[in-house]
Amino acid sequence: MTHLKFGSGLALLVLLNLLSPLPTPSCAAAEAKLAIQVDRPGHAIAPTLWGIFFEDINLSTDGGIYPELVRNRSFEDSEKTENWSLVTSGSASGEMAIDSTKPLNPMNRRCLRLKIAGDGQVSLVNTGYWGMAIFKGDSYLFSMAARRGDGFNGPLTVTIESKSGQKLAQSQIEGLGDNWKTFTLELQAAESDPQGRLVISTAQKGTVWLDMVSLLPKKTWKNHGLRPDLCEMLDGLKPAFVRFPGGCWVEGDDLEHMNHWKNTIGDVACRKPLWNIWGYWATHGLGYHEYLQMSEDLGAEPLFCINVGMSHREVIPMDQMGQWVQDALDAIEYANGPTHTVWGGLRARNGHPAPFNLKYLEIGNENGGPAYNARYPLFYHAIKAKYPAIHLIANDWGGIPKDSPVEIVDEHYYNNPDFFIHQANRYDSYNRNGPKIFVGEYAVTSGSGLGNLRGAIGEAAFMTGMERNSDVVVMASYAPLFVNVNHKRWPINLIDFDSSRVFGLPSYYVQQMFSQNRGDVVLPLEVDSPVTGSSPKGGAVGVGTWLTQAEYKDIKVTRGNETLFASDFSQGTGGWKLRGGDWKTQDGALRQTSNRENVRAIAGDKNWSDYTLTLKARKLSGAEGFLILFRVQNENEKCWWNIGGWGNKRHALEMGGVNGHEVTGSIETGRWYDIRVELKGDLVRCYLDGKLIHDATAPAMKSLYASASRDHTSGEVILKVVNVANDPVSTEIKFNGVNGFRSPAQAIVLTSENSTDENTIESPTKVAPVTQPVEIKGTTVSHRFPGNSLTVFRLQPEK
Repeated sequence: MTHLKFGSGLALLVLLNLLSPLPTPSCAAAEAKLAIQVDRPGHAIAPTLWGIFFEDINLSTDGGIYPELVRNRSFEDSEKTENWSLVTSGSASGEMAIDSTKPLNPMNRRCLRLKIAGDGQVSLVNTGYWGMAIFKGDSYLFSMAARRGDGFNGPLTVTIESKSGQKLAQSQIEGLGDNWKTFTLELQAAESDPQGRLVISTAQKGTVWLDMVSLLPKKTWKNHGLRPDLCEMLDGLKPAFVRFPGGCWVEGDDLEHMNHWKNTIGDVACRKPLWNIWGYWATHGLGYHEYLQMSEDLGAEPLFCINVGMSHREVIPMDQMGQWVQDALDAIEYANGPTHTVWGGLRARNGHPAPFNLKYLEIGNENGGPAYNARYPLFYHAIKAKYPAIHLIANDWGGIPKDSPVEIVDEHYYNNPDFFIHQANRYDSYNRNGPKIFVGEYAVTSGSGLGNLRGAIGEAAFMTGMERNSDVVVMASYAPLFVNVNHKRWPINLIDFDSSRVFGLPSYYVQQMFSQNRGDVVLPLEVDSPVTGSSPKGGAVGVGTWLTQAEYKDIKVTRGNETLFASDFSQGTGGWKLRGGDWKTQDGALRQTSNRENVRAIAGDKNWSDYTLTLKARKLSGAEGFLILFRVQNENEKCWWNIGGWGNKRHALEMGGVNGHEVTGSIETGRWYDIRVELKGDLVRCYLDGKLIHDATAPAMKSLYASASRDHTSGEVILKVVNVANDPVSTEIKFNGVNGFRSPAQAIVLTSENSTDENTIESPTKVAPVTQPVEIKGTTVSHRFPGNSLTVFRLQPEK
């Protein structure tokens, strides 16, 4: 087990004070009670429960875990010499341009042409991804394809420089000819600089052509070509599986720009770079083979996600789906096939004769609707016919496939801390005879700064629910995994880095604490703790749609005889905040005419409370009905009434991030409906055409969430407790069915002085776990859990 130092001396003092032993129960009454039944183990915990999801987002691969220091090494990024600059001295002149007249190979059509004239030196400079991290004494492997013309007779000088121009390492290349030839050098750095650069220079006149200009550190993780410090962060999570390569990168914004695994294997010089959906060029240096190798090195099961013949914009016709299904079969053969097979043989030639033992494959990413339902069976039946042992995962994106078996369903959740806290009991009521659940993407992405303690605690509460229900939830992975701090395309990411430094969010340590403290079986427990919060009682109002076109009119908000708001849309959309979709006013109504998801229009005051919202609504076309919003505080803190949701099959309320009070119902197209929502304190009443549909109470938030398990190998009882309240909670913990525990026990605690505390490049462990002994006497323990904390106890029963 990893013992981690706490990042702040002041925070450590605060923590030790909060963890100090309580008076005996007779002197101080407990606010909460936990009871664990040690001698009645429940279901087995899936060994695959905690894993990771790797997508090439935020320059997580190039500029990240794939340690190529040169940016645009193959000159394929564009018709311009992007990320390369030209420097001259003396009377020398130089001209650089992209040239495709004599390519290095058919997949790498572009190269750089450099013309040199005059007396003096001409240099090409590449600074990589916001500087190249160079470390004193380390060796760097330089390689480059080059040819000459116009009388050039070299040499080329290759130099690693510091940002200020100091020479850190240098060597020369000689012997250029008229045809392409690859040259290699090993350069050892005399000094360190996190913002170094590569310089290729010459004082000889003529023309040279360059391609695949690469500078890689010789030292890589387990000698398999990946950046060591980032891999060590992954290894610290002890992931049971690695889902790859996405995410939206699987399907792409269009099919031309999707991640196609067959284009990512073999010689890197033949892997054509591709414009990534997240706003940069991907070299595919980390390709399908490397993902499989990384999973093996982590001791994790690879989980490959295959394109199902759909992009964000396109769908492959059914009569052309054969090659897409074959791609999935070929991917399995590459990973697992004997060396005498086509793809297994290629795997062997790429350096791995033994199979990778791929066991999990996901069919599509965030795909749904009729197109997905028609294509999923093609993959399912073809794969099961040839590889019956492969576990197949289906998307849940507005529903799951109905016409073919579904083993495991992939659910995704992104929201604020309170949402995840309220979802802690989500899986308690799931059908034990239905498909297993893979929570393939989840994270607090709002209401938590840049990734603070409060967000981590929200996730931890949710994770206790997944662990308690691990007979249903068999896999889960946080997303996204990595971000280069210079290219953030997602608001909050688990592991942040620059060229030479790395740190984990507080959420990283939550993932680590759960993963490193796995049990084999669940132990039954009961939690009785005070209420600490509920859904907002006040807020603005709104209307919206999901995959539907609709219009709204006569919108009014009243409190008793007072009219707080009324809109006849005579002034257009003034006073309304429009979120997505195509909104316009027409004939006294607010009309939305796109079929996008999660479209909203908000109006009013977030301080309104105890009001009644009335309006009329009409569906114009589409898959569902109406979204009626109330108690809106901000983009993520809101309540809504989903009328005709889930494919126009049900009505339900979402309050505090919890969908509940579901009833069967649908909405007709072209008909006006009268809608009324009455709010009084925690109470919500919803009427459709004068009929009461929901009579509900806003869900309350408890202080404590917990899970308990037992490790068969060590015999230890593992108790995880999350306190989501801002204040400490004094708790009586009773262990039933055990004679006692060896003392001291071990407590690992994640907390900090403020719920808004974050880790940064400069303060990487401001919020990090601390491990300390805890005295245990008997089978009833009094303990005070710090506010906004995750505590993991490991207790060894007496023989």
